[in-house]
Amino acid sequence: MGIWFHYHLCQRTKALTLACSGIYFATRAFCNKLNHRIVHKDKNLVRVERDLIDAFTLHELLQLCAKRRSLLVGKSCHGLAIHFGLVTDTVTCNILINLYAKCGQNDCARRVFDAMSVRSIVSWNTMIAGYTHNREDVEALKLFSRMHREGTQMTEFTLSSTLCACAAKYAIIECKQLHTIAIKLALDSSSFVGTAVLDVYAKCNMIKDACWVFEKIPEKTSVTWSSLFAGYVQNGLHEEVLYLFQSAQREGIQLTEFTVSSILSTCASLALIIEGTQVHAVIVKHGFHRNLFVATSLVDVYARCGQIEKSYEVFADMEQKNVVLWNAMIASFSRHAHSWEAMILFEKMQQVGIFPNEVTYLSILSACSHTGLVEEGRHYFNLLLSDWTVEPNVLHYSCMVDVLGRSGKTDEAWKLLDKMPFEPTASMWGSLLGSCRIHKNIRLARIAAEQLFRLEPENGGNHVLLSNVYAASGNWENVVVARKRLRDTGAKKEMGSSWIKAKGKIHIFVAGEREHPGITDVHNKLEEIYHEMRKISHRTNTQCDLHDVHADQKEELLKHHSEKLAFAFGLISLPPNIPITIYKNLRICGDCHSFMKAVSCITERQVIVRDINRFHHFKDGSCSCGDFW
Repeated sequence: MGIWFHYHLCQRTKALTLACSGIYFATRAFCNKLNHRIVHKDKNLVRVERDLIDAFTLHELLQLCAKRRSLLVGKSCHGLAIHFGLVTDTVTCNILINLYAKCGQNDCARRVFDAMSVRSIVSWNTMIAGYTHNREDVEALKLFSRMHREGTQMTEFTLSSTLCACAAKYAIIECKQLHTIAIKLALDSSSFVGTAVLDVYAKCNMIKDACWVFEKIPEKTSVTWSSLFAGYVQNGLHEEVLYLFQSAQREGIQLTEFTVSSILSTCASLALIIEGTQVHAVIVKHGFHRNLFVATSLVDVYARCGQIEKSYEVFADMEQKNVVLWNAMIASFSRHAHSWEAMILFEKMQQVGIFPNEVTYLSILSACSHTGLVEEGRHYFNLLLSDWTVEPNVLHYSCMVDVLGRSGKTDEAWKLLDKMPFEPTASMWGSLLGSCRIHKNIRLARIAAEQLFRLEPENGGNHVLLSNVYAASGNWENVVVARKRLRDTGAKKEMGSSWIKAKGKIHIFVAGEREHPGITDVHNKLEEIYHEMRKISHRTNTQCDLHDVHADQKEELLKHHSEKLAFAFGLISLPPNIPITIYKNLRICGDCHSFMKAVSCITERQVIVRDINRFHHFKDGSCSCGDFW
């Protein structure tokens, strides 16, 4: 008596399915692979001799199902295993556990596991790995504990899978216990176990322990190196990433897309355009430039280094684009105040069938905020609220508050804060307070400041911002009160600074800088610049200095702001054919903004300033922000 197989095309999986004594499914590809002898063939019906379905055949079929994530076909094979009495076989059960785990069916996998009369180490490993793979980390740890209690001998794969569960849960105590077990069993030298321990320590901010484990691993794989690279990035140790990259190159370590993505993340964080360009060359040499993760990192590097044109070149060069890459490009345009380009991409991505997610909406709202596009901001915010596939979060509301506040609609921004379904965050109140300073809304400024004092009692910048609101309105009595409160609370304010890279070094300047070795030359160059500016009747905007002193003193204080010193140093130190790129930890003031516009025209140099909010591109006497920032 034969078994009858029925084929039909499945629309979604494009798989052929098989019917056997009810509904068993398989594909013609499976049958061809297994070289079954067809006894009878009639259009859609195929018959195979029953005695050819042995354990080996069924195992191959199940493994192919697991590889292709074919759950229905796999269940049919499970039925065949029951029919032929193979469910008592340990190997068959292990393969079934693997099949269900890879198809995301941990409950089914666990039922097979629990029903086994005899379990091998492979059974335990496969079940634990299944839990870890499907992010059921607590269950993985529980099963490992049971295995340990029963005295089952574990392997390096057991420990590495369980350690992955610890990494997902940041379970540092359990990780240390597993590390101890690994040392007792002499498995700590295994690259699998060592890499897993390293990963947990790095994710739990124990980077020194992670480095110690890394040094103890005798044979480091590319995954081991990638894990340490990622650990350094996660812990903000960007300079160490560059040193590690040099070590990896000296040792001839094979790079992976994950390794270069970590290195690019460092270049983006430190705005290292030269190093980023060099890594880009390495990426092309190794053929990683078509990888979506790598391309996304490259887009981010060039954008954060002020080279938005190169960022777009990388984006446009990619034939296949996912939503992450689209988001990176939209966010880059937003950061550089190219709002219309961001909006065009927003439309184009939907035209090619990629729909916006929460990050997309965040980037497009930020673009509207940076250029004062209130109506467009309202449009995208309403679009977000009506998009049932995306859940609005507190960051979206924060962006909309910024859109309204920056454009002078501070009362409307306050109303949105009051009625939104979230508790206002410190960043929201900070945005509102900053808007109140620009538009001199003292009433709302006091409300926002009091909330910030409650949420961030140690942030002295909030006291300074309120003081600046009073100073901008000429209310010097309240300025004194605000500054006294700052002293009494002991809160610290961040000192403004600017930095510029020249001749392979980072040069940092603060207002009134006197310590830099080349400061005399910088001051002389600055005097030359001001002499040229007076010829075109440029005047210092003394309203930007919020001290209660005479106008001449204000002009002198403004003359030595950190970004001006950095610009003068750049003129002295950098070749004449490259842009002068300056980085600043605070918002650029109005007088410095006017200064940069003027000097870009006088010196015929392009100047790029990245402040805490966005990039400003100064060229021929104008700025990319359109004087809205």
